[in-house]
Amino acid sequence: MIQLPSSDADYLQNLKPAYPPISKRLGEQGQVVHSVLIGVDGRPVSAKLVKSSGFERLDKAAYEAIMKWRFSPGKRNGVPEAMSFNVPFNWVLE
Repeated sequence: MIQLPSSDADYLQNLKPAYPPISKRLGEQGQVVHSVLIGVDGRPVSAKLVKSSGFERLDKAAYEAIMKWRFSPGKRNGVPEAMSFNVPFNWVLE
């Protein structure tokens, strides 16, 4: 049985990326998705852009935040294993 990595566990306390001030002023919004390779220790090893928000600043801010996050590692038959996981982030001005 395969259990995918997760960033949802409360104890992980992952902070949302800070909205780039210039992007706020310009009204930039969108969804970015990065494919993140999560190591057996729950730390991101690498990430690559799968879907751009349409704004390089927002894509980069999401990448920088995700690379600082901690994840519950994926498991195969209960054993932690490095695996990739798509991490979406929605940039929405409120």
